[in-house]
Amino acid sequence: MIEMGLQIIPNMPVQEVIDTICTAEELGYRYCVMADEGFMPDVYVTLGIAARETSTIKLGPVTNGYTRHPAVTANAAATLNEVSGGRALVNLVAGGSMVLRPMAISREAPLTVMRETINILQRLWSGEQVSYEGKRYQLDSAQVMLGAQDIPVWLSVRGPKMLELSGKQAEAVVLMTKSDLGPAIEIVEQGSAQTGNRPTRIYVDRMAYTPEMLDEAAYMYPYTVMDAPARMLHGMGLTDEQIENIRTAFRSGGPAAAAELITPEMIKHHLIAGTPEECSTTLQAMIAEHQLDIFLLNVTSPGLETNTRLMRDVAEIVRSANQI
Repeated sequence: MIEMGLQIIPNMPVQEVIDTICTAEELGYRYCVMADEGFMPDVYVTLGIAARETSTIKLGPVTNGYTRHPAVTANAAATLNEVSGGRALVNLVAGGSMVLRPMAISREAPLTVMRETINILQRLWSGEQVSYEGKRYQLDSAQVMLGAQDIPVWLSVRGPKMLELSGKQAEAVVLMTKSDLGPAIEIVEQGSAQTGNRPTRIYVDRMAYTPEMLDEAAYMYPYTVMDAPARMLHGMGLTDEQIENIRTAFRSGGPAAAAELITPEMIKHHLIAGTPEECSTTLQAMIAEHQLDIFLLNVTSPGLETNTRLMRDVAEIVRSANQI
């Protein structure tokens, strides 16, 4: 049986984010991760408040080692873990264009950044003093003063080396793009075979079961094209010409211009789409084929009433898939 979670892109007021998390808990969602997007509501302030207003839902940032030093992340997550009564997690990403581009940060040596970030988090959460000499980061007798922490590390990754790393070390791997699940899991398992680690399998999707949701999916689709590896893009049925056209449109006119090139067929390769019944049947088949453990609903736009209806609808779709 698959569990439910929420991934929030906080393109909304702080109180609305908190209300969304509280509503998700009431609807039976077990996890909530919030994107650390730099110029949107601060992830740790917001999740800290949400921790005080919830009691069961697990909470964590979707963050990276470019905009936040891993030691800062380790201490912030430890603080969240204490405030929430042990409900914190950290979801690491390699750093995407949505957050790095506005800060003019280049995405250099992403595998090194990810590997060293994981190592620093795990060492600092031992509660002991840590000195560390890496290619990217250094620590000199650093120590998290809140003591030892048991905080899961998730990896939201797409590239082959990152997927293999998740198989080796991560407590969970967050996978995206429906058509890429099989190839991605195969790479994760190559990493698992080296260490015996079996990360929890999480699939994140927005779902699209109305015309309005298809329009939203078209707007977000170009971000995937900007950052995803060739394996994923070709698996989505895109030609090299289509990829270049979408990227060119994005660079010149932003996501709205690129969205004009996105068709419904492209979207159906990317995420779960159709009627609610079709979405449920599709998800059930994906659970069975790929042994998925958690479904994360991607909340990308403001509107508490709309998002509450979305969370309620998707919860019903997921429960129906569990019963098929």
